[in-house]
Amino acid sequence: MISVVITNYNGRRYLPDCLSSLAVQTYQDFETIVVDNASTDGSAEFVEEHYPEVRIVRNRENLGFAGGTNAGIHAARGEYVLTLNNDTKAEPRFVEHLWGVMDADPTTGMCAAKMLFPNGTINSTGICIARSGAAWDRGMYEPDHEQYDRPDEVFGPCAGAALYRREMLDEIGLFDEDFFCYMEDVDLAFRARLAGWTCWYVPEARVYHHHGGTAGVGTDFAVYYGNRNVIWYVVKNFPLRLLITSVPWILGRNLAVVPYYAVRGQGRAIVRSKVDAIRGIPRMLRKRSTIRRRVPESDIMRFTQTWSSIGRPPHVAC
Repeated sequence: MISVVITNYNGRRYLPDCLSSLAVQTYQDFETIVVDNASTDGSAEFVEEHYPEVRIVRNRENLGFAGGTNAGIHAARGEYVLTLNNDTKAEPRFVEHLWGVMDADPTTGMCAAKMLFPNGTINSTGICIARSGAAWDRGMYEPDHEQYDRPDEVFGPCAGAALYRREMLDEIGLFDEDFFCYMEDVDLAFRARLAGWTCWYVPEARVYHHHGGTAGVGTDFAVYYGNRNVIWYVVKNFPLRLLITSVPWILGRNLAVVPYYAVRGQGRAIVRSKVDAIRGIPRMLRKRSTIRRRVPESDIMRFTQTWSSIGRPPHVAC
């Protein structure tokens, strides 16, 4: 069975499309869990009234995407966990296609969906990473000309529409709740990769995503968490030699983004993100020592690009 976990914060306006699209899936061996992060817009009550088959987990406070999704996973009964953003609408065979690929190979720990914006342009076809720590969605904002319609191994999935093997999560741990929101799925994918699990992109599994329906796009919130967490996941996960040799790229990018965001009027958010990132490095180093590392560095390097434009849209799952 699959457990579909939808983390929601004041997203009532998106829930009808999301939940109704699940109701007409061709593959029906799944349960749906909506985790409500202390919404004030009546989201939980709306789900209770209109979708009684959906289980609700109510959090007393907003735990972010990481904490909210973890609460849903703890309540889940399935051998697979499908994380889905509240502002998505899945095509009818979405779950079927993800399940088919995951179930066919026990070494596959993650599956990435083809995520599209409502206008049909590409949102994500998997996560890409660079030596600087930059992480972004493959194909984002490109017109969809079927250039990503071939199944392929990718570094990891965007957790806005991703299938995870429960066995893998039990082994490597869930989303890091210190991240709160943004890059938590990059961190999880990195830990999975280091432990030897693979990720496959499933182009037939299509979902439409409003993107930023909860946290917004380019907000101070997004700038702060994205730019804080991009340092944390690198310190926590990069293999030692890659980490040391990548210092020029890591420092260069993290210094360059300060004026980039400052000229956009977000100087306070970007500076606070870097200060708090540095303060949190000792905690990430402690977590680093607990990560299972079963694969050679070359297995990570084959997915690691050397350069990434500062202006490239950063990866977000919220």
